[in-house]
Amino acid sequence: MALSPMDVTRLAAVDAPRAARVLDEVRSAKLSGQPVPVPPRPVIEQSWERMLRSGVDPEHDFRSGLLPREEVQRRRERSVLRHVLPVLREGLLPVADVAHHIMVVADEEGRVLWREGSAPVLRKADGLGFELGADWREDVVGTNGVGTPAVARRPVQVFASEHFVRSHASWTCAGAPITDPRDGRLLGVVDVSGPLETMHPATVSWVGSVAKLAEARLREMHLQSLERLRAVAAPVLARIEGRALVVDRHGWTAAVTGMPYTERVSLPKSPSAGTHWLPALGHCSLEPLAGGWLVRAADEPGPEGQARIVLDLRAPRRWTVEVSGGAGSWKRELSPRHAELLYLLAVHRTGRSAAGLAEDVFGDRARTVTVRAEMSRVRRYLGGFLQHRPYRFADHADVDVLLPDDPRDLLPHSTSPALGRGRKTTTAS
Repeated sequence: MALSPMDVTRLAAVDAPRAARVLDEVRSAKLSGQPVPVPPRPVIEQSWERMLRSGVDPEHDFRSGLLPREEVQRRRERSVLRHVLPVLREGLLPVADVAHHIMVVADEEGRVLWREGSAPVLRKADGLGFELGADWREDVVGTNGVGTPAVARRPVQVFASEHFVRSHASWTCAGAPITDPRDGRLLGVVDVSGPLETMHPATVSWVGSVAKLAEARLREMHLQSLERLRAVAAPVLARIEGRALVVDRHGWTAAVTGMPYTERVSLPKSPSAGTHWLPALGHCSLEPLAGGWLVRAADEPGPEGQARIVLDLRAPRRWTVEVSGGAGSWKRELSPRHAELLYLLAVHRTGRSAAGLAEDVFGDRARTVTVRAEMSRVRRYLGGFLQHRPYRFADHADVDVLLPDDPRDLLPHSTSPALGRGRKTTTAS
């Protein structure tokens, strides 16, 4: 009887060598264009297709240069992930060490910043180039437990010959992305790896759960920092007339006066004291405070005249929106969901209802509450450049969309039915 992908996954728990042989046959057949004995899991097949398009050699191990020790240390000190290392260690290392695994934490660029766990396995990892400072992006070393979760934006296990590069077939990895709970930005990936015979199919759920605990810790830290900033903001705002708010260094609001509460404002990339034009607020003066900024809004109207909006979706993991107009320009990194929504609005310039967007994104017209909540967050930074009933870009905005060279690389994390149809249609044409 033919095995399904799920059967192979279950088989790995009881007979890893046999499962590895099956997956090796699948990989060889797939890469040679022959009929496969078992279809690869969708997340693996999609990754293999990306590797073939990007030119990764499946038969030869490629390693980019290691970062110098000083650069690894600099990235560690800059990374938000340093704050959740205790959570990751407590959740993963006790089991990993006993089970002959290692825990690896990489930054948003796929660079390995921390490695801990079984000493013999660490030595084996060195032989694979899985070292501190190594670059484990998917388009560099092929399908793997660090680079593939970063692209797919969900936990992924890569078992044996599911690795695209043959030299990694004796290895098994389970990785999960860690995102900034404030805006969905990718912070990095936590991965548990080890020799083929030491892994279990449930490992990926375990790693994913610990990654969620790390994100919860970051959310808690953010709320605590805003509470501290509110204590500073209260006496400052009490002396101010007119519209003003106090925000942290990333634009998250601690307190407001004279205006409706806004969850976040988009600050300049390198804020400085003085006058700036901010989305949805117009011209504002910025004054530094301990831990943030005092923002005084002028009584001037918002953006007027023609504006240019550039939606850049070319990078596999980082998507941005840039707005330019008479009042200046600003740029913002987008979460995966906001990138999907803005792309769909750029495609449908006449607009989409909440039900229409729900069908586009989820395949379910009833999920309007989720769509409205996300669009409310989008409008907090795009302000007058977005209209609703239906949702659409304003008439005075010229919208340009920068797409990847291959349409199949458009928002590869997305499971949106509309995006899936768009990739196939564009590819066919």
